[in-house]
Amino acid sequence: MSRPRPTAVLSDRTIVALVQSGQVRIEPFDPALVQPASVDLRLGDTFRVFHNHKITAIDLRAPLPEMTEQIRIGPEEPFVIHPGEFCLGRTLERVELPADIVARIEGKSSLGRLGLIVHATAGFCDPGWRGTLTLELNNLTRVPIRLYAGLPIAQLSFMALDAPAQRPYGHAELGSHYQDQQEATESRYGAPPTAGADAGGSSPRQAGAGAAPRS
Repeated sequence: MSRPRPTAVLSDRTIVALVQSGQVRIEPFDPALVQPASVDLRLGDTFRVFHNHKITAIDLRAPLPEMTEQIRIGPEEPFVIHPGEFCLGRTLERVELPADIVARIEGKSSLGRLGLIVHATAGFCDPGWRGTLTLELNNLTRVPIRLYAGLPIAQLSFMALDAPAQRPYGHAELGSHYQDQQEATESRYGAPPTAGADAGGSSPRQAGAGAAPRS
C-alpha cells in the first residue's frame, strides 16, 4: 500500500481555481466572498421551526416525522430567532464536492460574538456532497436576533483527501439521507433513505420585533 498523501486546508487561490475549473461548484458564486482559506456563505430564505406544542419528547428510537414546519421569508422580511430558540435554516449557495475534497462549515466570529450559533454538530460535508447546507441556528442571548436572507451567515473551508473516496456521499450503498437537498431539511435520523430534495411546504411568518415567540 502506498503512503497516503498529506492532506491540506485549501487556500483562496486554490478554491477559486477549483471553482473556475468546475471541480468544486458553488452556486451562485461571488469571488468577493472568498476569504484567505474559506468562502463566506449567505443565508437562504427558508427555515424549519419545531412544533413544540405537538411534541412531548424526541425519541431517538422512534423519531416522529414532520416534527418541524417550513417557513419562507421575503427578500426584506426578517426572520426573528428568539432567546434560547433553536431552528433550522439553509445556505443560499448550493455546493457540490468531488470525491477527493471535504468541506467544513463554521460560524463567523462576528456573529458568534453576538450570540448567534449557526451549527451544533452538522459542520462536516462529505466528499461527493451536493446541495444547500442546513444550518442549526441557536440564539444564546437574552434578546431576539433578526436574520435576513442574503446576509453572510457562515464560512466554508475545504480540505483535500489523501485519495478519492471509494464510496462518496450519495453512493447507492450508503443510503445518504440529504443528497441534493434544496431547503432547510429536518432530521431524517432512523428514516429510510429518501431520494431527491426536501419538499416541505411553507407558511406565513410573523416578522419584526413584535413577532410573537413560536410555541
